[in-house]
Amino acid sequence: MFMITQLWLRIFGAGVCFIALIFFILPMFAGIHHAGCILGSILSILGAVFFICNPIIAEKLQQIWENGTGRIVLCVLIGFLAVSVILAVAISVGMCKAIATKPKEEHTVIVLGCKVRNDGLSLMLLHRMQAAETYLKAHPDIPVILCGGQGHDEPVSEAQAMNNYLIANGIDKERIYLEDKSTSTFENLQNAKDILDENDLGYDITIVTDGYHQLRASLMASSLNLKADAVSAKTSWYLVPCYWVREWLGVCYQFIFG
Repeated sequence: MFMITQLWLRIFGAGVCFIALIFFILPMFAGIHHAGCILGSILSILGAVFFICNPIIAEKLQQIWENGTGRIVLCVLIGFLAVSVILAVAISVGMCKAIATKPKEEHTVIVLGCKVRNDGLSLMLLHRMQAAETYLKAHPDIPVILCGGQGHDEPVSEAQAMNNYLIANGIDKERIYLEDKSTSTFENLQNAKDILDENDLGYDITIVTDGYHQLRASLMASSLNLKADAVSAKTSWYLVPCYWVREWLGVCYQFIFG
């Protein structure tokens, strides 16, 4: 059961798993620690062990399969894995579609917050600001709401740091609204909605965030009766795997509890 007889295939599979493991571990050295890194690392290690020790594992599984109770347990586990894979693929397709949802009309821009470091914008937040700057300069009549409060290890609020960047790069301060109290993506959007209400800006919005984040952000926006298009910032290639896996968990959570 699950026996892989070709040695080259086992070596190839283990190699792929080890390469994946590197991608999930690398962000940890940059101070990024979240569920995506952890889950991705665990799955990569389990995959490598499966390929390396395949003959032993296959024999043990065969023994369990021959036991009535063991067969039930294995069927449950196989079913769980199958459903997990289907969900991961479905969510990934949804994430790709959300990335491709470009603005069709000019709507209020909402930039979602991200880490501010002592020496300035984090790389991820800088990319979001570059995307926002480009879009705002191409559409000079639309307002922008900058979202994000101040964490205990941040020198200023994320909204203020973004505001400083936009003004320094030629965006009129009269177009900018600050939402500097939120601590999560949902609060970003919830508080931004209050600003939309207060200034009669309507509920059609364009969200600026990383591409991997657009699906979950749009689901949250929809739960608040906001209709969102997307302008996606680029994400450093080595960060994509861990954040992509984290979004699988985040989207599932949003569907269940959102």
